[in-house]
Amino acid sequence: MIREDFHVHTTFSDGHHSMEEMVLSAIDLGMERIGFSDHSHTSYDLSYCMKKENYPAYLREVRRLREKYEGKIRILAGIEQDYYSDVRPEGFDYVIGAAHYLHLGEEYIDVDWGTDRLRAACSKYFDGDIYALTACYFDMVSGIVDKTSCDLIAHFDLISLYIERDPLFDRKDPRYIGAWKQALDRLLTYGIPFEINTGAIARGYRTGPYPDYPMIDYIKDRGGRLLLSSDSHDKSTLMYRFKDFENLLQG
Repeated sequence: MIREDFHVHTTFSDGHHSMEEMVLSAIDLGMERIGFSDHSHTSYDLSYCMKKENYPAYLREVRRLREKYEGKIRILAGIEQDYYSDVRPEGFDYVIGAAHYLHLGEEYIDVDWGTDRLRAACSKYFDGDIYALTACYFDMVSGIVDKTSCDLIAHFDLISLYIERDPLFDRKDPRYIGAWKQALDRLLTYGIPFEINTGAIARGYRTGPYPDYPMIDYIKDRGGRLLLSSDSHDKSTLMYRFKDFENLLQG
């Protein structure tokens, strides 16, 4: 049984609970390891990320908790490094690479805060061709390892977060499939694991994890590595439904 979770957010960014509250919940769950991965600083959107001046305090708090709860749980200091972050990830135990925005013209278009902005961006920059937009997104994601020097690739198809609520595009369209396959072909050469993220299920946006099941199969068929993560922003969702999706890690 999996007893660890490395994609966890706290009040240092957009999480609901402090690091210590998350640690205590992890201990109650019998977890062996927890890794904090708050959002890296992004100057173009300060609403969800860590403040630059809080980086040292973040690392100090991990060290304090590591000492306080030694023997009960192992605590790691990670960071979710956005593709367009303006602070280098230094001093962390690991880095999660993530792409939350499309940089189009002078705008940063978030891909995980509803579909209205994506529709507007599609009209403005892609002449209404949604598959040109998704190809642009996956082309960016394909460079996430080079851009962030990450140890884990987050929510590969984040752009499909709301697809069950609002079918912005058809996941079976050949152009969409071709774009994500091309991105995966590049990323798989690095040997970096991909997360199977249950966070969208916990928040009620999807009934299945991301990456989508065909992408998970594609990764496994080509020898890629996977691990489960909750993308938890709340102490109640640590290791969210890991038991239900452990089978996806098997070859």
